[in-house]
Amino acid sequence: MLNKRDQAQDSYPAGNGTPERPRITQVDNAGESARQSGNWLVRRLFDLAGQPPVAVRLWDGSEYASSRTEPVARLHIHDRRALQKLLGNPHYEFGELYSAGRIEVEGNLAEFLDVVYRHLHKVRRDGLRGRLVRLLARRQGNTEDRARQNITHHYDIGNDFYRLWLDENMVYTCAYYPHSEAGLELAQTAKLDHVCRKLRLQPGDRVAEAGCGWGALALHMARHYGVHVKAYNISREQLAFARERARAEGLDDRVEFIEDDYRAIQGEFDAFVSVGMLEHVGVDNYGALGETIDRVLAPHGRGLIHTIGRDAPGPMNEWIERRIFPGAYPPSLSEITEILEPWGLSVLDVENIRLHYARTLEHWLERYDANADRVRDMFDDTFVRAWRLYLAGSIAAFTSGALQLFQVVFNRHGSNELPWTRDYIYREPA
Repeated sequence: MLNKRDQAQDSYPAGNGTPERPRITQVDNAGESARQSGNWLVRRLFDLAGQPPVAVRLWDGSEYASSRTEPVARLHIHDRRALQKLLGNPHYEFGELYSAGRIEVEGNLAEFLDVVYRHLHKVRRDGLRGRLVRLLARRQGNTEDRARQNITHHYDIGNDFYRLWLDENMVYTCAYYPHSEAGLELAQTAKLDHVCRKLRLQPGDRVAEAGCGWGALALHMARHYGVHVKAYNISREQLAFARERARAEGLDDRVEFIEDDYRAIQGEFDAFVSVGMLEHVGVDNYGALGETIDRVLAPHGRGLIHTIGRDAPGPMNEWIERRIFPGAYPPSLSEITEILEPWGLSVLDVENIRLHYARTLEHWLERYDANADRVRDMFDDTFVRAWRLYLAGSIAAFTSGALQLFQVVFNRHGSNELPWTRDYIYREPA
């Protein structure tokens, strides 16, 4: 246990309106020298994280925890330099150190991260550094060349890798669970229908899709709704898979997969749809995306944007942006409207299905862990740990509310071709 002097330094008086700060207690005393080497550093780590109810065990066997509640999980830090790095830049170094095996989490990784995210949210976000980070996050635009490099980094690492843990149609976006017992395959098909109903697709409609992934939505729209689709993507691996599926299913006369950027979309379309692409655009390019939509959407046209987002503008996690999703930026709703407002496009419907994404990620992580040995054979142990952290961290981001999942439906200003109710979204298709 800490001595009385340390305990006094670790708590604030409850009077005068000042909230009591939980004491950081040394659970397992490994000796005086260990206590002196770890106390201040661990207290600082708890301060930076907003005092979450977790335990920290150091390389020398000493253990610390908030005395207020039972720890949700235990963070093992295997060397002193790892602790120093974590204190210097926790948002980046946690991912680096976890991937390298220099820190480990005992307990459920997603639950550990969820409670940390919830407490980090309470930490004040003002100050010069916070403002600069948010400003720089908005300034990082994706040119066409940079966008191609970013997409190659994440999506072109191999279709065989994604086959291990995605559903049979290779849908790499949030599923939609019509009931709590739904499996991943059913939920992904339900998501495709959910999007199609919101777009009110009719046989013969012309649809432009920006960022089509492995082609599941484009093929679903053509097969089940009788539309003609031009789907744009800059991932060669994904397009090769999508084109082969279209040929095999006899849909290549109704779906054209085009290797090009969203800015190159040509033609006039009854509907515009983008699912999981906006995160890669960058705020600096929202004007270009809005101009594209305005240029190609017919006077009676309607559109849908499905994207990861935030409650308020803020930067992407530094480690994920560098190691997993370079160039990614999840926008707030106010930033999404920056795409639509300058072009006279009216928002019709906004739905937030973030808990559906948490469930989707739980299914992905379960399948990923079941195939961890095969992933290790494809890459290495560092890669296995990095992607496990990415998936578990994403679960925590959605369960804690750090991330949202928005579906925004829009049409032309003044268009009166509108349904009276939302019944059309939930009615079974003919």
